Amino acid sequence: MSDRSLRGMRLGAQSMETESGVEPAPRQRVEYRCEDGEQVFVTFSSEAEIPPVWVSKTGKEALLVDGERPDTSNDKAVRTHWDMLLERRSLPELEQILEDRLTLLRERRGERRSA
Repeated sequence: MSDRSLRGMRLGAQSMETESGVEPAPRQRVEYRCEDGEQVFVTFSSEAEIPPVWVSKTGKEALLVDGERPDTSNDKAVRTHWDMLLERRSLPELEQILEDRLTLLRERRGERRSA
């Protein structure tokens, strides 16, 4: 490798480009506030969609100042296995299936059912 290609340069210390003629993109500074009063400032592009909630560096949820609260009412309720089962079968059907399966299990074990 030639010595003269790196002569007079400090590697990684300076950019080869100048900032003349460079215009930064338009920005906006947005304020969020946690429930305990902690302020969080975030810089976004002026064209960016501003989220209503931001997580601060401390891990707390901060809401947009002068913004609308996020609507959480349309969150789906968690469906359990039992809920999904009841959508497909009625309780009498489930009781009959359980009884059939228990009878089968008892027959395999050689047990007799006392009635």
